[in-house]
Amino acid sequence: MKNKLTGMIGGDQGGGARSIFAGYHPIINFLYFGYVVLVPIFFMHPMILGISFIAAITYAIYLGGRRTAVFALGFVLPVMIVAALFNPAFNHRGVTILFYFYYNPITLEAIIYGLASATMIGSVILWFVSYNAIMTSDKFIYLFGRIVPAISLIISMALRLVPLYIQQTKKIISARRGIGFDVSSGKFMAKVRSGVEILSVMITWALESGIETGDSMLARGYGLPGRTAYSNYRFDARDKTLLVVFLVLMAVSVTGILTGLVSVEYYNRFVLSDIQPLAAIIYLSHAAVCFLPFALEVREEAVWRSLRSKI
Repeated sequence: MKNKLTGMIGGDQGGGARSIFAGYHPIINFLYFGYVVLVPIFFMHPMILGISFIAAITYAIYLGGRRTAVFALGFVLPVMIVAALFNPAFNHRGVTILFYFYYNPITLEAIIYGLASATMIGSVILWFVSYNAIMTSDKFIYLFGRIVPAISLIISMALRLVPLYIQQTKKIISARRGIGFDVSSGKFMAKVRSGVEILSVMITWALESGIETGDSMLARGYGLPGRTAYSNYRFDARDKTLLVVFLVLMAVSVTGILTGLVSVEYYNRFVLSDIQPLAAIIYLSHAAVCFLPFALEVREEAVWRSLRSKI
């Protein structure tokens, strides 16, 4: 029960989302997302891409619920459709010509590569949705603050600005609506003036917030030599176990990819590597890595429900 409670609040190590995986050490979170994002980008094998995409959308919807599902349908899916159509429309490489469109050959290889590219783009976007839910700015600074302190601080602050500004804009719009200045009502020029006023308030708030942040950093001694930083992250036995599992599974899948046990060629002819027993091990290892955090969430939730039923 303790593990469930700590996981639901982000863990005793200061995690981000209401997630068991967020309660693990930041190095494990970062290692996981580094793998699941980079592998589809640099190795666009159809099986690897399919596993990555299914795992990405499953975990993202689990963490974000209906809001993420709407985002996937309203943004990710159209982006994937455009990417899938863009490649065969402008790339005419390949030997298998299916038809001509305005005297331009549309090849099977270009269509397949377009679908692979679309799947890769969709999975990467969805993995970053989960990344934003799991990896907080505190975790990022903890990992890279001592290596590149200035850059890590700038990156963490930049990643924080977008959701912070969106949240503040919603507050301003809600406050103005409460006093009768709804930006969605009135004529066109009234809407423009209301939008300009909201932008003016946002700029003022952003400048004031920047000054307050600078004063706070100065008061806390940021940049002074010998300054230490408090961290509440501990690498315990649970983290060691999961890290070993991750490293073994990643080593198996990456080794198989680099040695050519699973390979693909899109141009000039689409060719997949022969199906071998070892290839199945690589696919299973990759799937195990991608789905492991989700499996941890489901397992912990089942344990939690079992414990509640016994109360």
